[in-house]
Amino acid sequence: MWLPHSWRFARGNQEPPAGYNLYVVRILDTIAWLAALVYSTIPAFWLVIHPRVKGWRSRPRSPYRVLVPMWVAMWIVMGAITWPWRHLRFYSSPIAWIPAAVFFVAGLSLYKTGGRNFSGAQLGGRPELEPGRHDQRLVTSGIRARVRHPIYLAHLCELLAWSVGTGLIVVYALTAFAVITGAVMIGLEDRELEERFGQAYQEYRRAVPAVIPRFF
Repeated sequence: MWLPHSWRFARGNQEPPAGYNLYVVRILDTIAWLAALVYSTIPAFWLVIHPRVKGWRSRPRSPYRVLVPMWVAMWIVMGAITWPWRHLRFYSSPIAWIPAAVFFVAGLSLYKTGGRNFSGAQLGGRPELEPGRHDQRLVTSGIRARVRHPIYLAHLCELLAWSVGTGLIVVYALTAFAVITGAVMIGLEDRELEERFGQAYQEYRRAVPAVIPRFF
């Protein structure tokens, strides 16, 4: 039965291409797959929250007692679904790690700049779920003067890095899933932020793009 060269290699039916170490490739495949499971379910995690945010806020105990195990369950379910295809790939090329490195660096840079003037609680979404316990501030300076959701853009960069570098079909599929669910999540989050900050956020939303940075 004919299969593309990279697919036969991914399924272990022949030696890897020249310059490849099969053991290293399999380790990278596994890391990429696991990373994609976590990153790709972030929007789904928030989609559980945003439509019922008032209900989560009304809980006597921290909603994270329920939400964090729920997120881990998402990893497990998505992992079970994608397990059979975790080694299939579109291509196998060491050169692909060059553009992947650019995405990795861009993502790490966005994490660093996106964390400035932003508390750990804000990064974790705690002011949204526990408004009475945390400072409510609309931050529009720094990187957020160019893009409203730099941390989500950083997540996307890391997903693209693993997708491009490994060429794994499943990682590309999980990236696509994250983009689709992420678009819905951002719409719901923007609506919630408008409720919290009113006209100030409406004006900010009109002036600054969601995830594609404004460079000028």
